[in-house]
Amino acid sequence: MNRTIKEATVKRFHYESHDQLRRTLEDFIHAYNFGRSLKP
Repeated sequence: MNRTIKEATVKRFHYESHDQLRRTLEDFIHAYNFGRSLKP
């Protein structure tokens, strides 16, 4: 999972602040969890 997050966010974009990175990570996690059916 860490590699997936890193490739989708940190390695694709340059962030000016930690807030930008945090917002992008939150958006990515929400989209990832919504798009995937996770096992309980």
